[in-house]
Amino acid sequence: MKDKKSLIIYFSRADENYSVGFIDKGNTEVVAEYVRDFTNADMFKVEPLVPYAKDYNTCIKEAKERIGNAPIKESLNDISEYEVIYIMSPIYWGTYAPELETAIKDLDFDGKIIRIITTHEGSGLGSVVSDIKRICKKANVLDDAIAIRGSQAYYSKSKIEEWI
Repeated sequence: MKDKKSLIIYFSRADENYSVGFIDKGNTEVVAEYVRDFTNADMFKVEPLVPYAKDYNTCIKEAKERIGNAPIKESLNDISEYEVIYIMSPIYWGTYAPELETAIKDLDFDGKIIRIITTHEGSGLGSVVSDIKRICKKANVLDDAIAIRGSQAYYSKSKIEEWI
């Protein structure tokens, strides 16, 4: 996969995270940067139009309210130049962050290879793989998805390298 033109589409949130406290950089962003280091992939960070609250409990309530309607600051319109798409998100309510679906739902994934990484603190992959397959019907969604505990994000570089 290292020799293929790649793009990382990811959602990540700093501030208070479950089990790690307040952080300056989101766990998924840390892992996304490791993927970039090993693949030279371009990166697209999905950002909510309205930022989430800084405290964790309010944030997860807001995320639940945004399911199905999560506007984002900037859209990605064309992924035609990429062969491999890495989709990455923390687990919110059993799947990816609602903004991630907003970012990918209208993209043309025909013939693309999709690889998935989640960050979590006990939810693993949740239903992310099946949800991505539902949205990206014409893509080859690989079954080698991995889940990284958020509290281990900074220590996951060798795991990411092995996975790549």
